[in-house]
Amino acid sequence: MSARDTPLANDPLAGHRIADVPFYQPAGAEADWFETACRHHLPVLLKGPTGCGKTRFVEYMAWRMGLPLIQVACNDDTSAADLTGRHLLDADGTYWADGPLTLAARHGAICYLDEIVEARPDATVVIHPLTDSRRVLPLDRLGEVVHAHPDFQLVISYNPGYHGEHRRLKPSTRQRFVAIDFGYPDAAHEADVVVRESGADRETARRLVDLAQRTRALAQAGNGLDEGASTRLLVHAARLIVAGLAPLDACRIAISDAATDDADTRVALQTMAAAHFAT
Repeated sequence: MSARDTPLANDPLAGHRIADVPFYQPAGAEADWFETACRHHLPVLLKGPTGCGKTRFVEYMAWRMGLPLIQVACNDDTSAADLTGRHLLDADGTYWADGPLTLAARHGAICYLDEIVEARPDATVVIHPLTDSRRVLPLDRLGEVVHAHPDFQLVISYNPGYHGEHRRLKPSTRQRFVAIDFGYPDAAHEADVVVRESGADRETARRLVDLAQRTRALAQAGNGLDEGASTRLLVHAARLIVAGLAPLDACRIAISDAATDDADTRVALQTMAAAHFAT
């Protein structure tokens, strides 16, 4: 069987449908905003710190709206061809394989480009025709113009607090999107997430959230941290504690050592963790 004869040829979106509801704790009206944007074919930009729930939100919305979800984790090597597709070779010769963006546009899915500013400039430019009233994707190598399926939705994300001057969205790209701003949940909701995702008791979750809030205050003040501990790191620490690891050891490998490479800052974070789990 050649690559072009696989079951994906009959169902190109197989494997991209979300069967089980992903856990997501709404912070406000963001789900309604997202649905309204999708109904009117407006591309969506999600911005917020690392590990605050942007990806989980997209997964939840794909399930809620009954749409397949194709995710791309962008990096320094992500090019336009990685998104649109390329010619491949098999035993029968060469054939064209749609990339994730083309697949979503052609067949109707949410295409989520995570950390779009990490991608190469040509990858950013290639999405432009899909973000205005044309909703098309030119495939120069095929001499084809893909007109986006009515269910196609483009979503991108980035972390505005992390990227420097050379890793920012240009206005020519940014102003094509409606933007939903994400932050960390309030303490009570964040503790709910930690409990739900890890199985930890509420007191452990509360202490971890208190610790995270202190690390975020340090980062905001510019005291040795680029970013404070994310909700994701708290869930990691909580899972380790549930698995039997001592709380300080869990905080060390899931929070302190994960958040920074600076030795002095790691010691400071562990001192803070010790204070939160002293009793």
